[in-house]
Amino acid sequence: MGKTRKVVSGEENAVAVAVAVAAKDERGRWEDLNPEILALIFVRIPADEMVRKVPLVCKPWMEAVAGPYCWRDINVAEWCRRRNDIRAVDLAVSKLVRWSKCTFQRLSAYRLGNPGFVFVANRGKCLTVLQMPMSDITDDMVLKHVTSLPNLKVLDISDCSKITVKGLEAFGNQCKSLVCLRRNLSTQRISADLTAIDDSEAKIIAKTMSNLQQLELCYGRFGDAGLSEILTNCKSLTYLDIEGSLNVKLEGDLEESVQRIEYFRFNGSPCIDDSDDESSGSEGSYESED
Repeated sequence: MGKTRKVVSGEENAVAVAVAVAAKDERGRWEDLNPEILALIFVRIPADEMVRKVPLVCKPWMEAVAGPYCWRDINVAEWCRRRNDIRAVDLAVSKLVRWSKCTFQRLSAYRLGNPGFVFVANRGKCLTVLQMPMSDITDDMVLKHVTSLPNLKVLDISDCSKITVKGLEAFGNQCKSLVCLRRNLSTQRISADLTAIDDSEAKIIAKTMSNLQQLELCYGRFGDAGLSEILTNCKSLTYLDIEGSLNVKLEGDLEESVQRIEYFRFNGSPCIDDSDDESSGSEGSYESED
């Protein structure tokens, strides 16, 4: 195994500088900090805590939270899990997007509804990462509003049962910068007819998302034919997870074809090309990409 290297990001450096500046001032004058630097500290706090508690501390903190700097990365996934209320999620996400003044670059939320998605899409000119598993969004809403998301690189629509092959095709045709797609089914949502082969989604992914580098299709209904088209058209794939895809047999040349994938997981057996310790894919490798 190669040596593990700790990479310190620019944001981590900025946080360290901000803390150091505040520490040098005996009076702890947070209000003298640049709001953007202050926001780099606040983004470490869960979003719901940020909204409910941080603004009450003092006026500078309230101004920082109400400004766009704190909301370039909107992550309310854990809060959405606890709330389990689509209407409440839509309202909360819309409020945070509004606070970002349309500068948000990443959004992570569960159980987003059509109104929330429309609000996000129409203000998502800077959005590169959209993670919205278990959401209630329909094909019609995707078809109408996906043109507003030209810079999208990462998309997670796992367990979005109302998005079908039509919605997938729309994302593929309009989001040409897409390099990561997660379209997993959870084991709790597996249908009784899982063994009935349906290659339609796999073929649309292959046809419209040829630049993908990371793809997750766990518990999909596609078979060898669908997988073959993905491997043929998506030449840049380095990470492929098809765990639980019962219709895949890897017959013929398929077993040899998957050997070129640096990380390939199928039926509980991750196959990793570890010839270069630094190159192996990972599940979250694109979550932090700008």
